[in-house]
Amino acid sequence: MAILVRRLYKVALFIGLFLLSVRYFPLSNESGQQWRASDWLGVRDPEDLYIGVWVTIELIVAVLAYMAIMKLWRYYWAKRTLDRRRVKPRPSGPFRGRKDSADASGVLPGR
Repeated sequence: MAILVRRLYKVALFIGLFLLSVRYFPLSNESGQQWRASDWLGVRDPEDLYIGVWVTIELIVAVLAYMAIMKLWRYYWAKRTLDRRRVKPRPSGPFRGRKDSADASGVLPGR
C-alpha cells in the first residue's frame, strides 16, 4: 500500500510540475521564422509547430525539476536516517571508561 501511495505521489508531483510550467506558456507572435520553419518541416499552420515545440520544452523542464526534487528528497532522507543511526559508541571492557581508575598517563593501575 505504501508503494502505491509513493508512486501516486510521484505521478501527481510530475503532473503538477508540468501544469505549473505550462501555465507560463508564452503567447505566440508569428514571425517569418516560424513560417519558414513550418514550411521546411511540412506543417501547414505555424501555430501547431509553436505549440508542439513549447510543450516539448515544458516537458523537458518538468522532467528536470522532477529529477532535482527527487534527488534532493533522497539526499535529505539519507542524511536524516544516517543521523538517526549514528550513536555514540559505548566504551567496553571492565572499567567502561572510568576516568578515576587510570592515572594521567592513561595507564591503568596494576598493569
